[in-house]
Amino acid sequence: MLRSFLIYLSKAAWAQNIVTGWSVAWRAASRFVAGSTIDDAIRVVRALNEKGINATLDQLGEHTTTPEEANRAAEGILTTLDRIQQAGVRSNVSIKLTQIGMGLDDEVCRANLKRILTRAREYGNFIRIDIEDSPWVDKTIQLYEEQLADGFTPQTVGMAVQSYLYRAENDVRTLLQKGTKFRLVKGAYKEPPEVAYPKKADVDANFDNLTSILIDASLAQKTEISPDGRVPAIPAIATHDERRIAFAKAYADKVGLPKRGLEFQMLYGIRRDLQEELAKEGYPVRVYVPFGTHWYPYFMRRLAERPANIWFFVSNFFKK
Repeated sequence: MLRSFLIYLSKAAWAQNIVTGWSVAWRAASRFVAGSTIDDAIRVVRALNEKGINATLDQLGEHTTTPEEANRAAEGILTTLDRIQQAGVRSNVSIKLTQIGMGLDDEVCRANLKRILTRAREYGNFIRIDIEDSPWVDKTIQLYEEQLADGFTPQTVGMAVQSYLYRAENDVRTLLQKGTKFRLVKGAYKEPPEVAYPKKADVDANFDNLTSILIDASLAQKTEISPDGRVPAIPAIATHDERRIAFAKAYADKVGLPKRGLEFQMLYGIRRDLQEELAKEGYPVRVYVPFGTHWYPYFMRRLAERPANIWFFVSNFFKK
């Protein structure tokens, strides 16, 4: 019930107007958001790199309402790629297609996505297309496949998949035939039981199932993370759940996948100890580093995911 309410609030304009006016809200959100500017984000990435950890930068924002807003968001993503290249940091970029025009004007989205992928290809960098809530999954996959048909390769662009969706295994098996590189997540949106597993145990079981499928594919296709840490192997296991991580490590060892044949991904500000532990064990680790002024929906979804995050926010609220 609480999770559903927080996800509702993440989409409620009235709640956003209230919460973003509280200075304490930003103080709490800054645990999970690297800052409001690309300069802030690059500083965070450098600090991660010094610990042997890679990054993926996400300029926050989704569901733009005008073509001009979508184009500005795309320009910001291009600037992010430029700054990564100029700074020489080990990072790629994650994007949401509704931020650059999907659902508003798909032709605007296509044009913006092509500009972004072209820049990433020029730099030898990689763009991960995030999966949003279920009504957008088909369109997201369609736009991704159009880019492959237009000459971009899985070395430049990849996808994400949510283990709570019933359709996830079919999507993964279909797109693996094209060499797609996946970030595997459990899912952070409220979905109806018609499209998603309502029970955590089933979501976890499907997560492990998809982990094994992705590891098998990486072994068969001999994929590894690039030396500069920007282009990943096929499986990016994105979780803070130590049982899911243990399963991935054990299964990779069982089938003989080298450590560089997968990576673990975690969110900025969550389980730094586990991030550093995995990196010291020799696994590629990538931290998802969001930045920007449009932090409210992202922050509310983080609160919805873990009760500890809610306590962190409440305790900050009452600090003098």
